[in-house]
Amino acid sequence: MLRFLASRLAGMLVVLAIVAVLVFVLTRAASGDPIAVLLGDQATAADIARVRVEYGLDKPLPVQFGYWLREVLQGNLGQSIFLQRPVTQALWERAEPTTLLSLMAVAIAALIGLPCGIASAVFRGRWIDSLFTGLAMLGASVPSFWLGLVLIQIFAVSLGWFPVSGYGAPDAPLAERLHALMLPAAVLGLLNSALIIRFTRASMLDVLGEDYVRTARSKGLGEGRVVLKHALRNALVPIVTVLGLTAALMIGGAVVTETVFGLPGVGSLVVNAVLRRDYPVIQGALLVIAAIYVLINFAIDLLYAVVDPRVKV
Repeated sequence: MLRFLASRLAGMLVVLAIVAVLVFVLTRAASGDPIAVLLGDQATAADIARVRVEYGLDKPLPVQFGYWLREVLQGNLGQSIFLQRPVTQALWERAEPTTLLSLMAVAIAALIGLPCGIASAVFRGRWIDSLFTGLAMLGASVPSFWLGLVLIQIFAVSLGWFPVSGYGAPDAPLAERLHALMLPAAVLGLLNSALIIRFTRASMLDVLGEDYVRTARSKGLGEGRVVLKHALRNALVPIVTVLGLTAALMIGGAVVTETVFGLPGVGSLVVNAVLRRDYPVIQGALLVIAAIYVLINFAIDLLYAVVDPRVKV
């Protein structure tokens, strides 16, 4: 167990180191100068050069990377050029909408994907299988921004059940904020349920033909008990994997949805940082998102042994 934990921890550090290098290089390779954007069109070349020195952007890229990496190892993601506050603080201020949105979206995706996938496998080849498989293909092909605009038009503009955009006032109660997140969570949940449906169906089909399932049926057990207790339990490993990956995708993939619904989350923060070439925010946000991906994958590996005792760490 300790050897497994040590190897996975070492692998996580290697992945994060590679991500840090790629994020830094790709960010600096993009065209545009954040200082020129910050000072505006009226700034002179001398003004731009002076401010670049203040932020250390005049130094060679390896030196800049070394300074940034040293700060990261100390738990400091840098200072935002435009927000004029630490990147860690900016991310923390935007974490609540993205976290709640991701949790709600994963819950919706699981509540839709798991039952539909199980039913599709149990009734393989019937109309219900064709229906859910078709819905999964449709969900995988529909753009999130288009579905978001459609839901806004129906449920926000026409029916008035939900706000068109926003997250509520800073002092708004949690219930009001959750209500504002329902539409964007529905968009992400509906689209990501397609992947869960397909994986659940495929995993269930693999085990429904096994001998122990036929034995359980021959003993006179009800079909519901056979499917849920015997088949589903043995099909959970790939299903848990896709649920974990879906949760990770929600964290980093909600950029378009947050932009469409005007949510003050991490996604909109990254979009604004890209438009402004705010290097510290881009680098810090992407590094944190990568770390979340790695931690979720690590948690999934540990969960395998709990879901299926036959899996040995």
